[in-house]
Amino acid sequence: MRRFSKQLSVVFTLLLCASALSPAVNAAGPESRTKAFSTGAFDPFIDFINQRVRQGWEDNEVDPSPVASDEEWIRRVHLDLIGQIPSAETVEKFVKDRDPAKRSKVIDQLLDDPGYVQNFTNVWTNLLIGRRTPRRVSRNGMQKFLREAFAKNRPWDETVQDLVTAEGHFEENGAVNYLLAQMQNNDEAVQVTAATTRLFLGIQVQCTQCHNHPFNDWKQNQFWEYNSFFRQMRRVNHRKTDPKTGRQVDDYSEIVATGFDGPVYYEKRSGLMQVAYPIFEEVKVSPDSGVERRKEFSKLIVKGDRPLIATAIVNRMWGYFMGYGFTRPVDDMGPHNPASHPELLNKMAEELVKKDYDLKQLARWICNSEAYNLTSQYGGKNEIDSPERGETPLFSHMYVKNMTAEQLYDSLIVATGAHKSGQSNWERAEQQRRQWMNQFMVAFDTDSGDDTTTFNGTIPQALMMMNGELTKNAISAESGSYLNQMLLSKGNDQDKIRKMFLSTLSRYPDRREVTSAQRLIARSPDKLAAYQDLYWALLNSNEFIFNH
Repeated sequence: MRRFSKQLSVVFTLLLCASALSPAVNAAGPESRTKAFSTGAFDPFIDFINQRVRQGWEDNEVDPSPVASDEEWIRRVHLDLIGQIPSAETVEKFVKDRDPAKRSKVIDQLLDDPGYVQNFTNVWTNLLIGRRTPRRVSRNGMQKFLREAFAKNRPWDETVQDLVTAEGHFEENGAVNYLLAQMQNNDEAVQVTAATTRLFLGIQVQCTQCHNHPFNDWKQNQFWEYNSFFRQMRRVNHRKTDPKTGRQVDDYSEIVATGFDGPVYYEKRSGLMQVAYPIFEEVKVSPDSGVERRKEFSKLIVKGDRPLIATAIVNRMWGYFMGYGFTRPVDDMGPHNPASHPELLNKMAEELVKKDYDLKQLARWICNSEAYNLTSQYGGKNEIDSPERGETPLFSHMYVKNMTAEQLYDSLIVATGAHKSGQSNWERAEQQRRQWMNQFMVAFDTDSGDDTTTFNGTIPQALMMMNGELTKNAISAESGSYLNQMLLSKGNDQDKIRKMFLSTLSRYPDRREVTSAQRLIARSPDKLAAYQDLYWALLNSNEFIFNH
């Protein structure tokens, strides 16, 4: 087994950490902002977004950070849209491109890239059923449903309607798995009610199943009125005989309709029993058994010019791309939690409805906005824009985001070429990928689609990155590996150092970094080992692990 010169590598890693993600930068002065920023896109709605965000800067007397360099931006937009860093060749080509509209063109290209489908399928699979697949749930079925939805760019309202009204076999109708994942306990669809309102409507009413919310306007009766819509279904688990053992084993699960009718009864904290009918935003639905309540619910949640379902997905997508949504958290909207930019949030929701819930268009608006294109570094004139310290986000610079486990895995593959996931078909590639992912999920105890699944520099995560099998294989110098090919290529040490930086950090090294790396290689009696140490240090740097 190869031994790493960890001491030298750690020193080099510290050097990278101290320089690349340094917050110090001069904010863009008034003179530089007289010329409006543009990615080259012509959609007038992007100008509206920029105007509303700029108004926030003026109102709070902050100057935005400068526009991100091409290297910083191309890495960010690849991670956000297709879930992996760009190749070194992609970065070089983009930097050399003199087309003033090159950013908007890259956004369009990535939205049409198969990686976009895989990335958002991953994002929503984790949100809908979690990273660890619940028992009696088909992850393949869930992914198949989402993959088709994102590949066809189906209107978001239709996708949500299919999810909340789904019935049938968990692989023949993959949408069923969202409901099955919530129905793990015999709780009369309580978890379905809580998850549906949080994920698709951006409101958190789970606390009100027992009592009125102590800090906002949500009442207990509202929870049970929503719950009434999900009482006409149940899960059925089928078993079969294993021909080899003769024993009964799990076969498949499904959602079937029931003939439930009438109201729902719940108990108040005083002990009094109350009745709740299916009601959504003051619209009462008949409790008769002949009325399909979930279908009625799916119609009600998309009614109006700016329904909650539109506001919720805008807030969630803005938060996904920018690091923070207009509310914090993104799925807890309401009078108790006012949005940072309410006019912008509402207008984007209205425009999304007019665009038939086109999620690609929503992503296009955000990625072409001025705020998305700013550097993540900040300075004295916008250091108060610090939502991580509890301040209201002003979006005067890009907030540093943790990579997801999937982004880290796929980026390691792009940077090193290690363990290519076999491109034979989607399922096989996903199976191999999940095998790799398991080591991270077990080590990090990440079992749901929340923030705990991200890489935020905890000690177990750092140890996994430093010593894990994935990293060890990624820096392999065996024949055919990226490192082997790079070392056999023409050029001196400086050329090779530049290539290693470009393949991992999507940028060229500065003079100090080149000098440090050359010293690292010169001091080592084993040149190959020194290059592997350098590669190890780059892959373990904050600049590689974070999306900035």
